[in-house]
Amino acid sequence: MKHKSVISFLVMVITAASIIASLNGILSKDGDGEYFYESIRGETVTIYSKGLYKHMSADVAIQGIAQDYITLFIGIPFLLFALLWSAKNSLRGMLLLSGTLVYFFITYLFYLSMGMYNEMFLVYAFLLGTTFFAFVLTLFAYEFNNMKDIFTSQKLMRNAGVFLIVNASLVTLLWLGVVVPPLIDGTIYPKQLQHYTTLIVQGFDLGLLLPISFVVGILAIRKNNFGYLFTTIYVIFLSFLMLALTSKIIFMANAGENVIPVIFIMPTIALIAILFSFLILKNINK
Repeated sequence: MKHKSVISFLVMVITAASIIASLNGILSKDGDGEYFYESIRGETVTIYSKGLYKHMSADVAIQGIAQDYITLFIGIPFLLFALLWSAKNSLRGMLLLSGTLVYFFITYLFYLSMGMYNEMFLVYAFLLGTTFFAFVLTLFAYEFNNMKDIFTSQKLMRNAGVFLIVNASLVTLLWLGVVVPPLIDGTIYPKQLQHYTTLIVQGFDLGLLLPISFVVGILAIRKNNFGYLFTTIYVIFLSFLMLALTSKIIFMANAGENVIPVIFIMPTIALIAILFSFLILKNINK
């Protein structure tokens, strides 16, 4: 089909652009090292001052580098593998491709909106657009009215839906724990705000990603065709995202940051998401 050739082209250019963006984040080291900066809100922030993320705060910059490693060594190989698998008219391959593309889309949505302006701005913008349209095109490969029939275990899909609801609820509580206390005590601004304009991660999560996870989970429990499709895509995306978050936690721990209790929580969620992804893809009718 014509749209599959367009998807293949987009995936190849996404791969090339992602390699460029990731390698620049990992390998660039120019700069004088950390220094202190006073934000507009009077907070003292430690600026990384090295490489591509030199204007980011030190703890956030190392998280960006950590995710670059995951994107380069896990995300890109899986993207190419999924493309080759889907090219064989494999529904499993197409589902893996859709979920992987969502990871790339969300990754560069955050890089473009949260990362301080740098040399990769146009690359991030390019990746945001190409990953979005590639993902949308993959949706044309599915017969939405028959999605329930391709999954052999309704119990597995129900459990995956429950997992997405629980995950969304837990992360919502985590982020509300960041945002609400300063509103109550009158300080308004959470310390995590640092020198940034707003809480990008918490904002996109609370306003977009977590509600999607919650609704998709409910639809899966109700045996809805869309719920089955997007639960599969979401748990695959979540597998990559949680691997990236686990990598960030490891980098932060290596830098001497306190990573308790997230060092236990995020890897656990990653393992569960990976397990569900594997089981769901395995239990699809050929």
